[in-house]
Amino acid sequence: MRANSNGFYGEFGGAFIPNNLQNNVDELRNNYRRIIDSPNFQQELASLLKDYCGRPTPLYFSENLSRIYGKKIFLKREDLNHTGAHKINNTLGQVLLARELGKKTVIAETGAGQHGVATATVCAKFGMKCIIFMGEKDAQRQAPNVKRMKLLGAEVYEAKSGSRTLNDAINEALGYWIENPDAYYMIGSIVGPHPYPEITGEFQSVISKEMKLQIKEHTGKSYPDLIIACVGGGSNATGAFYHFIEEEKTDLLMAEAAGEGLETGKHASTTYNGRPGILHGFKSLIIQDEDNNPIESHSISAGLNYPGVGPLCAHLFSSGRAKSVYIKDNEALIAGMRLSRLEGIIPALESSHAMAALDKIDLSKYETIVINLSGRGDKDMETYMNHLDMISELEEYSEIQKVLNKSEHHIFAERL
Repeated sequence: MRANSNGFYGEFGGAFIPNNLQNNVDELRNNYRRIIDSPNFQQELASLLKDYCGRPTPLYFSENLSRIYGKKIFLKREDLNHTGAHKINNTLGQVLLARELGKKTVIAETGAGQHGVATATVCAKFGMKCIIFMGEKDAQRQAPNVKRMKLLGAEVYEAKSGSRTLNDAINEALGYWIENPDAYYMIGSIVGPHPYPEITGEFQSVISKEMKLQIKEHTGKSYPDLIIACVGGGSNATGAFYHFIEEEKTDLLMAEAAGEGLETGKHASTTYNGRPGILHGFKSLIIQDEDNNPIESHSISAGLNYPGVGPLCAHLFSSGRAKSVYIKDNEALIAGMRLSRLEGIIPALESSHAMAALDKIDLSKYETIVINLSGRGDKDMETYMNHLDMISELEEYSEIQKVLNKSEHHIFAERL
């Protein structure tokens, strides 16, 4: 789904930028469509996605989850991409775009570190200088990814202001871009001034393009009944939803971070109490105070810890096309541990929020469900280890990998 000529999805989007960023954004806006629509560009990108990234990623039928819930549950395995997440779909496309624009330096922001790793990876491959901005708090809790970025040759700058998370990393990156207009800013999510949300959305749409073919191979239908994806900025959700937005038979569900609880104020559930506002050059739903300043968000998952949401996701929610479910930190942790024990797949904490949605909604009207597993959990091992006491809630169900009947599932769900 593309934005209109002014970069809006419904009432959300646009480019609200200071004059000292206008030339930077205009250069991209005036050239991106011509570049990415060219057959040579599309051919090179397709080749890289196949041979370098490892696409198509599998649509995996989770036999054990399906037995528990009495539904056909599939996992779109974006965690199996090179670098371990969906982020490289976008960075491969944008590095080709940067090259065609004659750029030699790439800057990027990152929260969970996966976009930073994916950016550093493609910059290494194409011989570009790479500078990554990351909140100091995120850099500490995502230390393995910081090491990967540095090994790949990137310079990592830690934002020490504000909440020291993704919001502040973006502020630092934009400030650097103002002072260094010859650099290319590789935004990692469906955020930022137009045309960034459209660019990132199109590069991530490969997820749902593959899913359409794969679900038909598995079920005989070209659509699932429900797609679940976690949402911070919204890049993996946009990729998973993209080719199903016009498919009325498919429900779209966004799993947002409820942090320590919606009632505490310590959360990142933008669609819960966000209201229209401007953040980082675009209009969307923003968690903000009475003076329209963004409020510090909270999530145990660095990639979801952002006080806004991409304009396309805001439009899907506000129009009623997509719904939201709110997942607390402890619910995400347990869901991640459960998938690890059930399938031998350790998900990123972002993806664990999507997994936890299975216990938060009425599944009775769905037969076929796809969960976008946006990334692997290597980067979150320390967090998981710090909460291993929660595993006791799962241990009495260690036999869960056997064939379970529906009544046993209800007991399990109630214990969570």
